[in-house]
Amino acid sequence: MAKDKKPRRPKAETPKGFRDYFGADVTERKEMLDTIAGVYHRYGFDPLETSAVETVEALGKFLPDVDRPNEGVFAWQEDDSDWVALRYDMTAPLARVAAQFRNDLPSPYRRYAMGPVWRNEKPGPGRFRQFYQCDADTVGAPTVAADAEICAMLSDTLEAVGIPRGDYIVRVNNRKVLDGVLETIGLTEDDHETRAAVLRTIDKFDKVGREGVLQLLKEGRRDASGAYIEGVGLSEQQAEGVWNFLSSTGDDNSETLALLSQVIGDSAIGGAGLQELEDMSKLLAALGYAEDRIKIDSSVVRGLGYYTGPVFEAELTFEILDEKGRPRQFGSVAGGGRYDDLVKRFTGQAVPATGVSIGVDRLLAALRAKGRMGGVDRGPVVVTVMDKARMAEYQAMATTLRNAGIRAEVYLGNPKNFGNQLKYADKRNSPVAIIQGSDEAARGVVQVKDLILGAKIAQSASLEEWKSQPAQFEVALDDLVAEVSRIIDGAGQ
Repeated sequence: MAKDKKPRRPKAETPKGFRDYFGADVTERKEMLDTIAGVYHRYGFDPLETSAVETVEALGKFLPDVDRPNEGVFAWQEDDSDWVALRYDMTAPLARVAAQFRNDLPSPYRRYAMGPVWRNEKPGPGRFRQFYQCDADTVGAPTVAADAEICAMLSDTLEAVGIPRGDYIVRVNNRKVLDGVLETIGLTEDDHETRAAVLRTIDKFDKVGREGVLQLLKEGRRDASGAYIEGVGLSEQQAEGVWNFLSSTGDDNSETLALLSQVIGDSAIGGAGLQELEDMSKLLAALGYAEDRIKIDSSVVRGLGYYTGPVFEAELTFEILDEKGRPRQFGSVAGGGRYDDLVKRFTGQAVPATGVSIGVDRLLAALRAKGRMGGVDRGPVVVTVMDKARMAEYQAMATTLRNAGIRAEVYLGNPKNFGNQLKYADKRNSPVAIIQGSDEAARGVVQVKDLILGAKIAQSASLEEWKSQPAQFEVALDDLVAEVSRIIDGAGQ
């Protein structure tokens, strides 16, 4: 008789394109989100949490990754035949909320939202299918003063989280100007697919450069792997017209506006976009946001298809080392723009809207790369267990520390090997271990082991110095909180 096969064990591995977040990652993200929320709150924005799942119809088809399954979203069909999907950004759900609750919300409605989004993209180095976004949007304000305010708030936010002036730039353009350029090269509003392909192509400028963009706009090109990527099919003259638009950034905003004026010709829609850029430039200058913080840049187009006016990106300008030790600029960490037609999909009525989205994980990675975040999360004080019969007393010590605002826990593993308890405290990155045997209990004292100082001494001291080190000392039980606070405060915790 054949032996029964053992049940197959599942692999303990994270799915491709996803990752797990541990102590310091979660703590630092929360601190950053709290800081960002503080800036948004000062600007008058209210928090909003929407469902992680939306109907596919509500989300719309705006992602540039059209070659992926479900056009870039994680979608499934419900029993009643409706298709639903995980949200791919925070903007499409906001449009649904603005339409659904339009009679209850103030107009304009200013909101911010924070949380994970999901995209069914091809994973790669630094490219994940789940990531955090932090958005702020104004719905119901037709004036470009709302766009200028978003850009100013983005600048303030970057500085608040630790990116100083000179290490970032907020770059601004206008989708209407691009529409004007496409009009001048012969692409009408009816050429939806070709326009969308042009948009996706020029959004790759940072990756493939001038020649790569020109090749993709025309016949196509081979990428680094040798695979052939089909081009948009523009003529040489049309492709050069698009490139002239992309390369129209001057030394200052005035020169850029003049260059853009030349490439749009007599286009009315292009002229309207140019006027909006000029108005934003004047507003930002009046608010004190000079071109070293926010500037007009013709190469900014944004990949999503729902933008209708001003678009903007925040780029970090400092260098970091890649995985091969080569210097490179970190790049974009935030982007957004005006999307006046998104709410209209639900209501049939034009509803102006503008907003920005910050890639929180990328921003955290940038700060860590510059050494502005440690990536280390200090653990709790560990109360060790010398006598299981006295567990209540050990728990009382931990409670006393917690009531004083100090993280603390009692060791709940097997207390038989005391060395393992200290190893546990080290693995937890604990600042202090508390020790009390029967002798100390009878005298009303505890041993306080300063693990921070102990680690420093162990790195530099000889064996004899280690034996006489001052990292462990005896204190009265009544002084426990004061001594532990002194150690933690001294370590900058």
